[in-house]
Amino acid sequence: MFNKIGPGVLVVAAFVGPGTITMCTLAGTNFGYALLWALLVSVLATIILQGMAGRIGLVTQSGLVDVVRTELKTRWFKNFVIAIVLGAILVGNAAYEAGNIGGATLGLEQLLPQPQLRSFLPTIIGSIIFLLLWFSSYKILEKIFVGLVGVMGASFVICAVLVQPSISEIFKGMFIPRLPENGLLTVVALVGTTVVPYNLFLHASLVKEKWNSKTDLKAVNWDTIVSIGLGGVVSMAILITASAAPISEINNALDMAKALEPLFGKMAFLFMAIGLLAAGITSAITAPLAAAYVASSCFGWEGGMQNKKFKMVWTIVLLCGVLFLSFDIKPIEVIQFAQVANGILLPVMALLLLWVVNKKSVMGENKNSLVQNAFGVAIVLFTIFLGAKSIFKVIGLF
Repeated sequence: MFNKIGPGVLVVAAFVGPGTITMCTLAGTNFGYALLWALLVSVLATIILQGMAGRIGLVTQSGLVDVVRTELKTRWFKNFVIAIVLGAILVGNAAYEAGNIGGATLGLEQLLPQPQLRSFLPTIIGSIIFLLLWFSSYKILEKIFVGLVGVMGASFVICAVLVQPSISEIFKGMFIPRLPENGLLTVVALVGTTVVPYNLFLHASLVKEKWNSKTDLKAVNWDTIVSIGLGGVVSMAILITASAAPISEINNALDMAKALEPLFGKMAFLFMAIGLLAAGITSAITAPLAAAYVASSCFGWEGGMQNKKFKMVWTIVLLCGVLFLSFDIKPIEVIQFAQVANGILLPVMALLLLWVVNKKSVMGENKNSLVQNAFGVAIVLFTIFLGAKSIFKVIGLF
């Protein structure tokens, strides 16, 4: 069972990062258990999209960009897709990496509270990530991620148990959809932090690293469903904790720990800090890794993780994150560009995924069934809405 767990864990590590933790905390603080259904929907959508990406990676033994380059015959559209992929993933991940390292730094500050260390923490975390990526193979990274995600999950689930939430309210919030006043943007944000475009590329590339036979399709599906399902449980545990904790004002996840401290002592703060540290580190590793895989596919580099150009890409992304955070640089224009590019990329890739998994010439007997297509169309329509929201937000229309 556990030998079949792998790439899905890295997908979970990527989407359960500091941004998701903060968003789940805000959702629980502002709306209680009412938006648990939104997390459930987002997890199901992620399972469907990542399932298609993983299946393509296994059957074709190629990355998503490789498949797109092969199957798209219209030159201008092919170049457009590749340009959007490069812009969204490489530029976007470099811009967002500071937030991932910042989340890990926030958690580490609570474990190492010495003031003289504070300014060095981003560099320390960046150095640890650099060493892990430089000297690790996929198999080693997989084991590290299973451990980190396990620590992160246990930390947040323990916090959820400590607050003694209402089980009936949890089930009500999860299975009876309702939209509180001013809750629409939070619903969209919860789904947007879970359904992440770069995870599609990361998943397909990692699946072909771990498995190389179509007979492994059941293992791929098991890994996707179980890993992402557990990631959903972690996100829900954060929301539940925030719902039950006595919080009046929230700026980040550690504010929730401060609210729990009078009830449960220093252990609540410790669990929250460890969870935030693990979430930040895992996301800070997967973002550069995804960027490197995308660049490798776009430019046709060989040699996988040991290729020097591959290493150069993730090094640049990681370095941008450390520098932006260390010198408090906020590349607003770059982030806005990345938001627009991701807003275009998500629906485009969802459509291309659905198209490819229905091509018998590519997928053979593993192409989509009618039921899979029904779910796939629904998810594609939703990604179009999410993408439009992301673009309109940047240009001030949402």
